[in-house]
Amino acid sequence: MKKKKGTNWLLRLLGGVLGAVIVVGGGKAWFWLSDNKVPNVRKGIELFVYPDTSPEQVLTALDSCVLRPGSLKRTFDEHKVAEYIQPGHYLVKAGQTSVYIARMLNNCWQTPVQLLIPSVRLKGSLARSISTQMMVDSATVADALENKELLERYGFKPSTAFSLFIPDTYEMYWTASIDDIFGRQKKAWDAFWTDDNVNKARKLGLSRQQVSVLASIVKGESNVPSDYARIAGVYLNRLRKGMKLQADPTIAFLLNYESNRILKKDLKIDSPYNTYMYAGLPPGPINVPGKEYLNAVLNPDTSSGYLYFCADPSFDGTHRFASTYTEHLKNARAFQKALDKRLRQKEK
Repeated sequence: MKKKKGTNWLLRLLGGVLGAVIVVGGGKAWFWLSDNKVPNVRKGIELFVYPDTSPEQVLTALDSCVLRPGSLKRTFDEHKVAEYIQPGHYLVKAGQTSVYIARMLNNCWQTPVQLLIPSVRLKGSLARSISTQMMVDSATVADALENKELLERYGFKPSTAFSLFIPDTYEMYWTASIDDIFGRQKKAWDAFWTDDNVNKARKLGLSRQQVSVLASIVKGESNVPSDYARIAGVYLNRLRKGMKLQADPTIAFLLNYESNRILKKDLKIDSPYNTYMYAGLPPGPINVPGKEYLNAVLNPDTSSGYLYFCADPSFDGTHRFASTYTEHLKNARAFQKALDKRLRQKEK
């Protein structure tokens, strides 16, 4: 009897130990499955990780999107996310596992962003626009736009930096460097300048960058597409005749676009951008012209022989064009009369 009792006691002890092992092992197995195989994201979220973003901040940002926060925290610890996390733009999608998120952050599995290059008039505006869409800060972009050595690598200089940019939407990684951003713009520039476009510019007696300069002036004059080619034609006709362009937008550029009116004293500013004082094109673009303006210069309406234009009295944004100065004065008087009438009506 004693022997049997001792045997039963031993069996019970072994059974308890085995049960504990099964429980512990089962728990570890569940944790592994929970972290590696079971989806832990119930809804997607866009995540921006900066160089100083901590794993704790990421966990906080994802807290409302995950089903089991503890699983994500445990996986972050196991995969040393605090040590390996990479800055980037990430899309955390519904159905992803905890381990996928950890690996995504550690290995920089980014999702590209859409970088919109706008048609702007100031370098500061361009720098701010890029910095609000990318990780790079505006001061870095602004410095790059004035960096002679950097711009020379792409065939440009500070005065022609606007030419490098063609307004459009570009897919890029959010962490792209200045070199990456400028390099992508150079590819767009090269893509625009097909053999056909190069030949068109050559026939007009313009270099590619001169096309950008004239396109920027056309942009400064109008936002009505039907007028673009005719305005380009006016300036090209004036260039061929050796006439000064006398383009108001170039004076506005000299004034840093801070004045709504061009005064007679402004026309006396001594600058190569003063097209009332100096003949020919200014040294560089006065804004970032879009493809529609570049194409207008490459496909101008020069056959009409127009040498002048002024705003239409209807104030619809269009212009009246003239081949002679006498005709131009007539158009100008009509506009001034309409403007005076409008101002009197506002005063009533």
